[in-house]
Amino acid sequence: MRWINEADPNPDGPAITLENVNEERTVYLIDEEVADTPEQLRKWVKANFRPLFESELGGWYVDPDLWPRKLTLKLFDEWFTVECHTMIFDTVGGPIEDDEI
Repeated sequence: MRWINEADPNPDGPAITLENVNEERTVYLIDEEVADTPEQLRKWVKANFRPLFESELGGWYVDPDLWPRKLTLKLFDEWFTVECHTMIFDTVGGPIEDDEI
């Protein structure tokens, strides 16, 4: 959260709070076999933290020059909490749409 405020190229607005950051969390669907155990999930995170990190940073600032210089697993672990949920229910029943197209 501190990074978001410090990297802001237009710092005249209100500071981003932890509550702001947690308003909408990102959900990534992964193969269920990866999440059978906490150890397997951790192994998957270790192998994939960089694209996850870049995706999350890009959600705030698309310019990689504003991102931290070293995107390490340690920093990822400090900044993000990974949760695994094994059930997803589609209550709408309509087609899935990508709002970025």
